[in-house]
Amino acid sequence: MSAARYGSEAAARAAAVVRDLAAPLLGAHAPDVAIVLGSGLGGLAARIEQPVVVPFRDVPGFPAATVVGHAGNLLVGRLAGRTVVALAGRFHMYEGHDATLAGFPVRVFAALGARTLVVSNAAGGIRRTFRPGDLMLIADHLNLMCRSPLIGALEPGDLRFPDMSTPYDPALRALASAVAGEQGLALQVGVYAGLLGPSYETPAEVRMLSTLGADAVGMSTVPEVLVARAVGMRVLGISCITNLACGLSADVLSHDEVLQATRAVAARFERLVAGVVERL
Repeated sequence: MSAARYGSEAAARAAAVVRDLAAPLLGAHAPDVAIVLGSGLGGLAARIEQPVVVPFRDVPGFPAATVVGHAGNLLVGRLAGRTVVALAGRFHMYEGHDATLAGFPVRVFAALGARTLVVSNAAGGIRRTFRPGDLMLIADHLNLMCRSPLIGALEPGDLRFPDMSTPYDPALRALASAVAGEQGLALQVGVYAGLLGPSYETPAEVRMLSTLGADAVGMSTVPEVLVARAVGMRVLGISCITNLACGLSADVLSHDEVLQATRAVAARFERLVAGVVERL
């Protein structure tokens, strides 16, 4: 699959379609913030006012969403007084997608003019003090997918060698911490490990990840962040800890458990993101 299929020109075409569909809201203006909603966290979409809902199938280059808990819609609307573009669902490499497609929606956000990206995900907790329902501010990540959406010819507007010393913007993390404190919300901070999936990790793999410095593990997010950094977007990342990783409890892991846990924490997650967006 050619990387150019999901490059800057394709993103510009997709953005033009979205802008046309959402013309009453966007006009010639850029969204204030772009948001990617992970498994079970799509409830934030219901808080978006005056939404223009665009099914993935209507966005050039977007395939249909196939994962339970992902609505498969792009939304443009108002959240906490700001214009936002949000992805209710995402594209995972474990579905058979190329890394360039996994990061493609971020290129579309950038083509719409968004300069700030909020990414969220459901993750398994590796740090032994974590409990299901915790929210973790992502301070850094480990790309153990061994794939990058930036491989190939340099896309116009991209940095060839994006700096990853602070992939998750320190000022945005400080803002999220301040908002959480004001809301009385306990917010953890840690390192997210991105793996290909779709199988959950073995106990031995979890021990390895802990040794490498990971606090939580999931199957998404990293390709989106890599594209965001290449195009110069600021990133805030939040993980919902849905379960203890394999070997840390006697529970059998399942996607249903993930969705139940995210439903339990959804209201706190939504308040946090809305609070951050309001103060951007």
